[in-house]
Amino acid sequence: MVRRATGAGGRQRGARRPEVRLPPLVPYDGGGLEPDGDYDGVEFTEADFAGQDGRGARFMDCALTACALDEARLHHARFLDSVLTGIRGVGTDLAESTLRDVELVDARLGGAQLHGAVLERVLIRGGKIDYLNLRTARLKDVVFQGCVLVEPDFGGARLERVEFVDCELKGADLSAATLKDVDLRGAASLEIARGVDRLSGALISPAQLLDLAPVLAAELGIRVEG
Repeated sequence: MVRRATGAGGRQRGARRPEVRLPPLVPYDGGGLEPDGDYDGVEFTEADFAGQDGRGARFMDCALTACALDEARLHHARFLDSVLTGIRGVGTDLAESTLRDVELVDARLGGAQLHGAVLERVLIRGGKIDYLNLRTARLKDVVFQGCVLVEPDFGGARLERVEFVDCELKGADLSAATLKDVDLRGAASLEIARGVDRLSGALISPAQLLDLAPVLAAELGIRVEG
């Protein structure tokens, strides 16, 4: 059943966006990522991290611009108060990572693994992300704005105060997901492949309800004939 998600007083609670203010940054020395590495106030520009191992690394007050992350191993990494612009990569492993007060701008990613990750106060603006794996992840105060998400997997994830603004959501999987104060009204397109029954806790527009009617009817076992 689709209903209006409400907070106190029956009103939708909007997402809190990150307010990242970077300090003066130190240019990256090009030494390569290290497991459990500690990067504080570093500027990474056009760095090639393809295939590198940065498991458990901590990025605090950092800027990553036009960096390559193909097959980079960043399992359990932490990105805090950082801005990632124009990053690209296929098969980037960010499983069980933490992104807090982060802006991800114009990313081009395919098959990024963020299952079990924690995203809090994150803005994902522009770009295209194919086959994003967010299974069992926790998203709180996250905004997807002006981006294209192709077959994102939110299976078993918890979404709280998440907004989709002018973005395309294609073939989303919401199986076993939990939604609270999730605003889908601003999505430019909304396609739910699986888990339409999990939309309780989401706010959608009348037009979106009409678009989802065939999927909802199928989920409820309703036959519609002329």
